[in-house]
Amino acid sequence: MDLGLAGRVALVTGASRGIGRAIADALEAEGARVARASRTSPYVFDSASVADVEPLVDAVEADLGPIDVYVANTGGPPRHDDPLAIPAEQWEAAHRTLVVTPMLILERIVPGMRERGFGRVLAVSSAAAREPLPGLQLSNANRPGLLAAFKLLARENAAHGLTFNAVLPGWIATDRLVEGHGSLEAAEAAARDVVPAGRLGTPEEIGAAAAFLCSERASYVTGQSVLVDGGLTRSW
Repeated sequence: MDLGLAGRVALVTGASRGIGRAIADALEAEGARVARASRTSPYVFDSASVADVEPLVDAVEADLGPIDVYVANTGGPPRHDDPLAIPAEQWEAAHRTLVVTPMLILERIVPGMRERGFGRVLAVSSAAAREPLPGLQLSNANRPGLLAAFKLLARENAAHGLTFNAVLPGWIATDRLVEGHGSLEAAEAAARDVVPAGRLGTPEEIGAAAAFLCSERASYVTGQSVLVDGGLTRSW
């Protein structure tokens, strides 16, 4: 299937590894011109830094042109066993990372998308936004806020050719998941017992779902949060 992404300019944040890298690879495979942003290179961006937003958008548009596709992906905030023992600065950093900087990027790029009659915005969220998870209180509290914001933006921009969606990964074989279990082998063993699919998901599987939601073919899908979790989440 031709997804209609050839020549489109895409910005993917947190794209140096894991899920972000897999999404950037999937978009490039469809012919998109992808700006990969991360704390290191090539487009330097710290998702916790409000000051980084303007220079990032300016650099991408100067090099590649107006942004057609924006994938808001970040690493997860720190884990905490005690949800009532999280320092205030970590609450503030998580809110900037998961809510504030994506919204500031959208303030810059959505008007141009509306003028051109095309735009795809995708948040890489978490299954924790649907079912709160132990140890992930910063995600539990902040990720649903961005999804709610996207729901309103989806309604207000649907007639202009823009979509706003999210993917909600479950247990995906990333460095963060491995660190949480101590080793890849331990994570795989736990997945066999807990995940209905009997295995970990791969970043490439998230990339495939993301590429479709960012495509021309997904023009009638907006305001949706798509679980990619092997059947793990029990709620609707």
